[in-house]
Amino acid sequence: MIGQLRGTLLEKRPPVLLLDVNGVGYEVEAPMTVFYGLPDTGESLTLHTHFVVREDAQLLYGFADRYERELFRALIKVNGVGPKMALAILSGIEADRLAQCIHDQDTTSLVKVPGIGKKTAERLVIEMRDRLDKIDGGPTSLPGQVSLAQPDDARSDAIAALEALGYRNKDAAAAVGKVAEEGASSEQLIRQALKSLAR
Repeated sequence: MIGQLRGTLLEKRPPVLLLDVNGVGYEVEAPMTVFYGLPDTGESLTLHTHFVVREDAQLLYGFADRYERELFRALIKVNGVGPKMALAILSGIEADRLAQCIHDQDTTSLVKVPGIGKKTAERLVIEMRDRLDKIDGGPTSLPGQVSLAQPDDARSDAIAALEALGYRNKDAAAAVGKVAEEGASSEQLIRQALKSLAR
């Protein structure tokens, strides 16, 4: 029913943001990956949305692009995964990386995401593999191109190392995402992310 919102960002209170669209304030829940890229309050913002009507609530979920929204829609069709868990999954892992893990049947990386246990990871791989092919706008290099594997491995290793040092997954992912460079090793990413977190 509501597929997209364009307006002025009024508030950021993760996981909820408030968007003013022609004088109407919409509360939108969004994954942390959206919050990392938000403009300052008072600036213009466009979100691709998914509207959920329940007996006790009407909820809007917002995403930076159509691909992330379609991935969310595919996730909530998986047995045992509701909107809250789908949001948590997309907060813990970037959409492209999630698609790569599912494509590669990489349950080891999936269980590192908060809220995903071994059984859920296996279910995601089994139920999502066919759905990924039907989602428009996904990563063009998904069919196993080796060039993407090294940076993603370095990123996930760096995030895991920061988590081992006591940082929350969201903070670690944001810090590594900020400093990530093409071909950087996990050691370089960790060093740069730690500098970023210390500021």
